[in-house]
Amino acid sequence: MNKSELVDSIAEGAGLSKADAERALNTLIESVQAAVARDDKVTLPGFGSFSRSSRAARTGRNPRTGEPVQIAASKGVKFSAGAAFKSAVNK
Repeated sequence: MNKSELVDSIAEGAGLSKADAERALNTLIESVQAAVARDDKVTLPGFGSFSRSSRAARTGRNPRTGEPVQIAASKGVKFSAGAAFKSAVNK
């Protein structure tokens, strides 16, 4: 499912216009991104939670030459599926 299909599904399920459904989806995405960027955890009961994770600096290898390469520390996003989501997938 891509974004436009998700917008269509939201519009149909909530009885909204496609424009309103797209604005709602975009607002949700922006809100989650902003919260996780502030290092807040976003929890959606029955769905899952988003949190920020940190990766330490490390030494990797260039696969072509085998030379060591320093990889900088970075931040990533972690998603943990909720119990209801996991059970719905496993039905």
